[in-house]
Amino acid sequence: MNISAALLAGGESRRMGQDKATLVLHGKPLWQIQLDLLRKLRPREIFLSARSDPVWRPADVHFVPDQAPSRGPLSGLAATLSRIGTNHLLALAIDMPLMTEDFLRLLCDVIKPSSGVVPMIGDRAEPLAAIYPKGADNDLNAALSGPDFSLQSLAKKLIAVGKLRLVRVSKNEENNFRNFNWPGDFVSSW
Repeated sequence: MNISAALLAGGESRRMGQDKATLVLHGKPLWQIQLDLLRKLRPREIFLSARSDPVWRPADVHFVPDQAPSRGPLSGLAATLSRIGTNHLLALAIDMPLMTEDFLRLLCDVIKPSSGVVPMIGDRAEPLAAIYPKGADNDLNAALSGPDFSLQSLAKKLIAVGKLRLVRVSKNEENNFRNFNWPGDFVSSW
C-alpha cells in the first residue's frame, strides 16, 4: 500500500495514571496491538509520534518527536506529516485498540490523490483514525501557530477546503473508535 502510517502515542495518560502504550490488553501491550494492525496494511513506512523515543519502539519504526511546544495530537500529526515519503498518512491513536483492519482498509480504499478521509460519528470527526494528504501539512502548521489546537476544528477546515472527505461510521463500527482512557476501560473490553 502506497501510504505511510503513524502511531500517535504522545499523550500524557493523565486519566490512566500511567503510560497507555505499555498497558496490556488480552496479553499484548497497546503499542504492539496497534503496530501489528498497521503492519497488516503493509504501509511503505511506519512512524511513531511521541514526546520521547520509547524503549519499546521496534527498530523498523521511525521515531518522530512531537513539535514543541506540545499541542496534543496536532503536534504529532504536523511533525509526522512533514516527514512522510508518500502522499498520504494514516494516523492511528495508541488508545484505540478495538480498531479493525477492515475499517482501516476501507479508509485506504477511498482516498484520492490530493485528499484524505476522516471518519464521522454523527457530527463528530474521528481525526485520530484518519488519513491525511501530504498537502495538509501547511494547514496543520498554521493551526499550530494559531490559538485553536482542536483537531475537530482542523478537520472541519480540511473538509471545507476538500483536503479531507467524510466517511460515515455505521452503528456496528462505532466500537472501533472506543478510546481506552481509564483503568476500568480494560475490564470490559471485547
